[in-house]
Amino acid sequence: MLHPQVEAAAQLRRRPSPEELAADPYQRLLGVRAAMEESNEAETGPALPLPVVADFDADGVPCRLYATRAGAPVLVYLHGGGWCYGSIETVDRFCRRVADRSGCAVVSAGYRLAPEHVFPAAIEDAETVLSYLRRDGAGLGVDVSRLAIGGDSAGGQLATVTARRQRDAATPLDFQVLIYPALDPLTSAESYDEVGEYGLDRASMRLAWETFVPDPVRRLTPDVSPLAVADLSGMPPTLVITAEYDALRDEGADYANALIAAGVPVVHTRYMGVNHGFARKLATIDAARAAADQVASALRSALTF
Repeated sequence: MLHPQVEAAAQLRRRPSPEELAADPYQRLLGVRAAMEESNEAETGPALPLPVVADFDADGVPCRLYATRAGAPVLVYLHGGGWCYGSIETVDRFCRRVADRSGCAVVSAGYRLAPEHVFPAAIEDAETVLSYLRRDGAGLGVDVSRLAIGGDSAGGQLATVTARRQRDAATPLDFQVLIYPALDPLTSAESYDEVGEYGLDRASMRLAWETFVPDPVRRLTPDVSPLAVADLSGMPPTLVITAEYDALRDEGADYANALIAAGVPVVHTRYMGVNHGFARKLATIDAARAAADQVASALRSALTF
């Protein structure tokens, strides 16, 4: 049963006007971006004060650092939003809570969005942030010898693609956090048919993939589809979070199983009664706070040693 808090949270975001619905696709996208930002405060709540919250530029990629102490290990976090919307601001409260409860620093990356910047721009930005931290992280007061990556939805796809590329470059990461990651450009999972009516359907997800990667030939390459990677051995230990009423539920579970089959330590938790996007809605959905705290606990165990 869908939790009533999910239905209540859905009412907080402005619905498109008739004029917006009649506009061209790009104008509709701008409306979605604006509506997400406008509802952010109501969905995610007041900002938790931290000793360090600082914006910085990582070789051209805007970032925000959250930390409670000097010398903390680092999670690089990539926000969700179908590769087309979302921002540092829309995951600000989530990143604050994770930093506060984990003792780790969180670096939230404002990667370039499609359609203005299509694949591989966002992945290039994620790698730029990692390179910057490895080179200059000491100047930010963090310990980049202990480095994790994570993200939700589209950000989960970017995170695990980046983790695999780092593995292949012999600069492996220590941990990854994948929250309802978008992993299958074919949108083939049965969960689209079973729960596609609860906020994320096959049509909208296909549009997101097509906007992010306009060239269909590239959509099943390893840098786009993590499920197409032949060898997942050596990937970092992983926390996968999925949601019962999420069309992406099955592909997240399939990826968790593929990692396990490759010998990667994995914890996969399915949150019941919630749908896609729940984890950032700290002010409105109890499970969001539980998920943020689970991420913090996993990071503390993996990186604090």
